[in-house]
Amino acid sequence: MAKNAELKTKVNDASVEKFLNTVKDEQARKDCYEILKMMESVTKEKAKMWGSSIVGFGSYHYVGKSGREGDWMLTGFSPRKQNLTLYLMGGFDVEKDLLKKLGKYKTSVGCLYIKKLEDVDKKVLKELVSASVKRMKKLSK
Repeated sequence: MAKNAELKTKVNDASVEKFLNTVKDEQARKDCYEILKMMESVTKEKAKMWGSSIVGFGSYHYVGKSGREGDWMLTGFSPRKQNLTLYLMGGFDVEKDLLKKLGKYKTSVGCLYIKKLEDVDKKVLKELVSASVKRMKKLSK
C-alpha cells in the first residue's frame, strides 16, 4: 500500500443512534447500547461513527513502521453478524490475567469478539477497555 494511501475508515458525522437502531437482533442492540455507555464512561468521549459500521471513542495519531500515518479511535465496537467486535488497541499479551477472568470470547490482533454481553464479566470487560485506552493515550503522546 502506498505510504500516503488514504485510510477508508474515518470518523464522520453519521448518527451513532441511527446506526445502532439498525441492529436487528434485540439482545445485540441492547448489548451495543450497554457497551456504548461503558466506553463513554471509560473514555469520557462521545461516540462517533468511524466508517459505516464502527462506533469509536476518542482518537490518537499514529505513525506506522512504513511511515504511513493517520488517526484512529482509542477504542470502539461494531455489531457484526457473528458477534460483537470490540476494538482494543495494543494487543492482549499484557492483559492475560484479565482475559482469564473474562468469560467466553475470542481475540485477534486488536479485536475482542463476544457473542453477547451475558457471556462475559462486565467489570472485567470495562477493565480491559480502560487498560487499552490508558495504554494508547500513553503511547500517542
